[in-house]
Amino acid sequence: MTPDSPSGSSRAPGRDRPPGEHDVKGLAFRDKEEDEPAPAPSRPPRRITWRKLVVLPAALAVVLVLTYVWINNVHLDSIAENSLAGDTVQVRWWQHVRLTAISTFWVLIIAIPLGIALTRRGVSRAAPVVTAIANIGQATPAIGLLALLVIWLGIGPSTAITGMVIYAVLPVLSNTVAGLKAIEPSMVEASRGIGMSAMGTLTKVELPLAVPLILAGVRTALVLNVGTATLATFGGGGGLGDLITSGIQTQRMPVLVLGSVLTVVLALLVDWLASLAEVALTPRGLEVGR
Repeated sequence: MTPDSPSGSSRAPGRDRPPGEHDVKGLAFRDKEEDEPAPAPSRPPRRITWRKLVVLPAALAVVLVLTYVWINNVHLDSIAENSLAGDTVQVRWWQHVRLTAISTFWVLIIAIPLGIALTRRGVSRAAPVVTAIANIGQATPAIGLLALLVIWLGIGPSTAITGMVIYAVLPVLSNTVAGLKAIEPSMVEASRGIGMSAMGTLTKVELPLAVPLILAGVRTALVLNVGTATLATFGGGGGLGDLITSGIQTQRMPVLVLGSVLTVVLALLVDWLASLAEVALTPRGLEVGR
């Protein structure tokens, strides 16, 4: 073959070619995909962002600071000063927190095991009756329920806690039942098919899948308990309701405003903490759409 021939100027196939270059019908073709490195796997998005951690607490802190500055600069007569004297506000705040924490603890102890039991075969027929009874407890006006409990149990913090538990048990109970019943039966059967016991299926399959709904019910119960705890003052339970009722009875606006603002701040703070726990405890596989 002479150098002048057309084919003599072409390179022999496979010689002096960069990696990934080929001949396609006499034309050089380069496979770019072979040179490009595989993309690194992307990190999963953070479950709790800095905005979720900072924005609401910062706003609540600003509200508390403004309220503190206002209450220290507004004119208070002797009656208002007596209502806020000493560590009264701090004591009422911690009483409110304690009432909310104890009542929510008992709600969880009662509602979650009861909701699990109502989804088992032997007891599932009683679910409508038990749910109806819990619904009656919440449908009853809170002040009326507390008055009945005072007549029955007397005045004291335990009476207020009992009323709060009765009032807040429905959201957790109904969400636990709904979350467990919403699970596909095929998933439960598959877990049984691979040899899991009934307890193993409940703890490793059913409860993790029902966690989002259960936590939503707990979050609702917490906020309900913060609001209902203001009525504990009528049963001798103390709390921020003492400041609110004192402000109403004595017609002292600063006392009323301070008790109301602290109650709202506590409710929002509890809801924020519950939202963080909800995000942290929800399995990543169930976070679609978040």
